[in-house]
Amino acid sequence: MEKYPISRAGFDALVKELKDLKEVQRPEILKTVQWARSLGDLSENADYSAAREKQRQIDKRIGFIENIIANATVVDVDSLSGNRVVFGARVTAEDEDGNQMQCRILSDIEADGRTVISCTSPVGRAMIGRCVGDTCVVKLPGGEKEYEILEVKFKE
Repeated sequence: MEKYPISRAGFDALVKELKDLKEVQRPEILKTVQWARSLGDLSENADYSAAREKQRQIDKRIGFIENIIANATVVDVDSLSGNRVVFGARVTAEDEDGNQMQCRILSDIEADGRTVISCTSPVGRAMIGRCVGDTCVVKLPGGEKEYEILEVKFKE
């Protein structure tokens, strides 16, 4: 199985969410399912159907998070340094039109698509391994875009 990089903060957030799902949300929804089941005819019981659907969603999310945690490689991004773009780097880049972009390269789970870019996204893949002053070509659905790496830092 392939290991996936994730920052310590992202990993800790997943562990916290998993604990909440298992210790708070799942027990609550199980009580709701039991209550709805006690109302009688399950075939026309909207409360029961809704509770079971919510239980399925929680169980699916628990499985998803457990899989990520089992296959995660935690990267201590605070200990990184240098001028090369790697996982955890904060990058300032400029496109050919002079528009600047500031982002951080992290995991798919942590990415928001704006200020935190996935290391597997087209932009992330194009930037990783580049140094300050290098240019990279990003293949986007609307065509190619060229960026120059202006700054790479690891601490705020």
